[in-house]
Amino acid sequence: MIARPSLCRIVRLCLIAGAVSLVAACASSGAPGRPGRGALPVVTDPAPIVSGTMRPYQVRGRWYRPEEQPTYDAVGMASWYGAQFDGRPTATGERFDMRALTAAHKTLPLPGLVEVTNMANGRRVVVRINDRGPFSDDRIIDLSRGAAEALDLIQRGVGEVRVRYLGRAPRLGGGTVLQYAQAERPAPVAPVPRAPAPAAADYWIEVAAYPAQTEARATAGRLGQAARVQAATDNSMFRVLLGPWPDANAAEQARQGVLARGFADALLISAR
Repeated sequence: MIARPSLCRIVRLCLIAGAVSLVAACASSGAPGRPGRGALPVVTDPAPIVSGTMRPYQVRGRWYRPEEQPTYDAVGMASWYGAQFDGRPTATGERFDMRALTAAHKTLPLPGLVEVTNMANGRRVVVRINDRGPFSDDRIIDLSRGAAEALDLIQRGVGEVRVRYLGRAPRLGGGTVLQYAQAERPAPVAPVPRAPAPAAADYWIEVAAYPAQTEARATAGRLGQAARVQAATDNSMFRVLLGPWPDANAAEQARQGVLARGFADALLISAR
């Protein structure tokens, strides 16, 4: 009679210990600097929203209104940014590290976490949103170089992705690689028309993209004879392209010159 209650207590203590270990293991998968691969990070101590980052703001004559968007799930084009911004402060005050898994978004809370899926190959990453942008109507997220490498978007420069908001980010880190192998293509939420790549080119620069053809032609005129305007298949967007160049180094040097002329969204595009 005495042994049975003791045995029950022992079993109960073992179950509690096992549950605590399981919770700790889940929480550690999202620990800063030590992301777990294959599982979404669990944020137990979210960072507060950075003061001022939820106010409406205006860029190039257009207003953006940040807000909580718990059900945000969208498909669109992603670009990436790297060395030219490395070490500079982001909208949250954090220093941009092009090798980290971070990104910029126009309206989601800062800092926050999103899951990004490359629609072409199924690769998935979780990135920390700590900056604002990209301020081009045809792109929904701007990835760090590290995130673009994990998704295999470096060579193309832009690619179709699915972006799903996960919630607030931890005080540090939060990025993790979820899936490298080929995966089943996720169902699109709101597909964005994609302009075809130039047919006979090696490396091009996409200087900017505009909803109006007149704006695109005006920019091309400023850039000279090497610039051309390319329309999306449904004429919803007009890209200004510069080039081509035979190798990536020459194209990157030209892109730096374009950035210096005030086109902060200029991208290097490979047709290979």
